[in-house]
Amino acid sequence: MKTMKKKGQIFILSAPSGAGKTTLCQSVRKHYPDLLYSISHTTREPRAGEQEGVSYFFISKKNFEEKIARGKWAEWAEVHGNYYGTSARFIEKAVGAGEDILLDIDVQGTRELLKKYPDSITIFILPPSLAVLRKRLELRGTDSPKVIAARLRAAQEEMQHKDIYRYQIINDKLPEAQARLLEIISKHRKP
Repeated sequence: MKTMKKKGQIFILSAPSGAGKTTLCQSVRKHYPDLLYSISHTTREPRAGEQEGVSYFFISKKNFEEKIARGKWAEWAEVHGNYYGTSARFIEKAVGAGEDILLDIDVQGTRELLKKYPDSITIFILPPSLAVLRKRLELRGTDSPKVIAARLRAAQEEMQHKDIYRYQIINDKLPEAQARLLEIISKHRKP
């Protein structure tokens, strides 16, 4: 009797900027070193400290648009004048090989991926409140008040779509949010 090879599981993590998604992704990756992490492609310039193939794959706008035309993205979006996208080939190859994948993408990208991969495990990270989110963004010290205001408006918009996610975690106390996230991923990883 021929055994069917298991397909990999896709885990999608989304959150407004400043909700702690990057920190939570890092803790998941540390706990599950075999979990593949999808590195997005972008047309924006690298920021200080970002590395090619680690933070993002940095490509030209022309190259990105050619890949749009050829259907090479599992999901993509234009954000603040720059493109961001997830390689369809990477997702298909990993899932087909039985590898589990963690994606850190926005609400728009999640909607697109769910059309192709409806069994994805979707998790939305929420801040305890908009006031806490504002404070976190201010403490980063990387954005102007105008950019922070724009990020807060975007956060309100994103949080209106939290119900498309199977799970929602309020990141009030980091250790509790980490434990809940690891519990969800553990529950859905395939043996």
